Amino acid sequence: MSIEKGNLSIHSENIFPIIKKWLYSDHDIFARELISNASDAITKLKQLSMMNEATIDENTKFQIDVVLDEQAKTITFSDNGIGMTDEEIKKYINQIAFSGAEDFLAQYKDKSDKEQIIGHFGLGFYSSFMVAETVEIHTLSHQKNAEPAIWRCDGGTEFELEKGHRQTRGTEITLHISDDGKEFLNEYTLRSTIQKYCSFMPYEIYLTVVGKEPSKDDEGNVIIEEPKPLNTTTPLYVKSPSECTDEEYKEFYKSTFKDYKEPLFWIHLNMDYPFNLKGILYFPKLNTEFDTIEGQIKLYNSQVFIADNIKEVIPEFLLLLKGVIDCPDLPLNVSRSFLQNDGFVRKISNYISKKVADKITGLFKTERETFQNFWDDISPFIKFGGLKDEKFFETVENIYLYKNLDDQYVTLDEYLAAAADKHENKVFYVSDVLQQAQYIKLFKDHDLDAVILSHGIDSAFMSMIESKKEGVSFVRIDADINEHLVEAETMNEEEKKEATEKLQEMFVKALGQENLKMKLEPMKSESLSAMIVLSEESRRMQDMMRMYGMNGLDPNMFKTETTLILNTKHSLVKHLIENDKIEASTKSLICEQLYDLAMISHAPLSSEAMTKFINRSNTLLLKLI
Repeated sequence: MSIEKGNLSIHSENIFPIIKKWLYSDHDIFARELISNASDAITKLKQLSMMNEATIDENTKFQIDVVLDEQAKTITFSDNGIGMTDEEIKKYINQIAFSGAEDFLAQYKDKSDKEQIIGHFGLGFYSSFMVAETVEIHTLSHQKNAEPAIWRCDGGTEFELEKGHRQTRGTEITLHISDDGKEFLNEYTLRSTIQKYCSFMPYEIYLTVVGKEPSKDDEGNVIIEEPKPLNTTTPLYVKSPSECTDEEYKEFYKSTFKDYKEPLFWIHLNMDYPFNLKGILYFPKLNTEFDTIEGQIKLYNSQVFIADNIKEVIPEFLLLLKGVIDCPDLPLNVSRSFLQNDGFVRKISNYISKKVADKITGLFKTERETFQNFWDDISPFIKFGGLKDEKFFETVENIYLYKNLDDQYVTLDEYLAAAADKHENKVFYVSDVLQQAQYIKLFKDHDLDAVILSHGIDSAFMSMIESKKEGVSFVRIDADINEHLVEAETMNEEEKKEATEKLQEMFVKALGQENLKMKLEPMKSESLSAMIVLSEESRRMQDMMRMYGMNGLDPNMFKTETTLILNTKHSLVKHLIENDKIEASTKSLICEQLYDLAMISHAPLSSEAMTKFINRSNTLLLKLI
């Protein structure tokens, strides 16, 4: 075959700048595309062999080799697949965007399994020009009496095609790396790139570094190392769940995500109809705060990595998990980087969401104790799912658990049933166990219960439940005085009015708060002197202002008044009511101290208030000497 020269069949002389700057967002994509093409070449040959249209030695080991020569500034990708004739090169390489995979499928549509072919578009090869100044192809077709061919191009619109010298079936693509791609001449970078995109490719991938010094033992002897592939050709998720052990699931998790904490549990997805989807979703041990949770869902297309956390496919709330999903039916665009066909993608997303909801619901019903052990770790995820996905909520609404004051896990229905004779359809909750310890003790002393809702997502979660469950309301434990905490009034109406006015004047003068709101109540607990309550409505308003960064607004716009409750059964409060001979300074100290003691159980004191509280405590102690 004589040297042939010609022009690439393209519609624009600017095709390569478009490929470099628009079609592929990341330069490292070239490794994925070239190795995917090599994998396709092997798959095509195997399929032709099964159809008796190609002959393969039964001992053939199919593999993909990548050779890095830093000195020569080249990276070579080779396979022992189907190979190409010079006519096929003209058709599949010179005519940009004519897909070899599509043409192969059209020719053998009744005989081949199209889902095993990775390539879809024919542009993948040209991603090599993002990092190479010149590209060479050395190839020999599987066809009998085929002649080897060499193709080369420097990234312009011209190519050279001539007879080659390759002796074995397959294709070898050599990239002469440009300055734009010099980072990939580093072994670690190239190895990491291949492992990023091709960890689960169906054929073994080997990396050889030309001129690399061999490893030696302590005595200087060369260590003969068996070459190891960079990938796993049969990842766990392609197997049937019945073939996988717990240890294999855990090991796959550790190796894939480099997370050496064991996952809580997992869901193995395995679907063939109406679309092909396989994968494993892991529930990791989550952090305590919602905003620090970072999951990772790796999306694959026919064992080729596409991207992490694609929100069109993975429901947003599932992005808190870690996992691998492989869907050959994904409608990717030409660069295999983005999705098209929203309706189909939405069906995939809904399926994944349903499988997760079914899994955790089944776990609750069949292994509730195990489910309860996981609850603190998975509750943010399940709550977030309910907030984001109506169908997900409908499936899981009856399995939300609440930890009560006795550290027991109960459902909403179980809590309401137990408290029906005390507060119908009202759920008392604690947002800070330490801060609200005094209120918790009050409740427990009087056989009242509350649930712990201390996570950042719980404010939105409670509002959602209130909107879904008619008549149910959540009230923080310090939002009001529960009738079960108060005894029958011992003072008549006139006496109570006089005592209230007296203490109101006393506290306003001591605290300097003209608008202080105060109530007197005969609490059952004589050890509690005072407490602060804030209505649930006001607290929700405060939370909303904080959430939307509205703290700088005029505070009078949304009034959130607290109420000071003074216990008329407590000795100090009695003393203030009944004794008119207390020194003014001491009376002021007692009022301020009672107020701060009540505030400490309600919310953290400001630095200034805490300083005053400490100094005042010292002053009061000195009076005891």
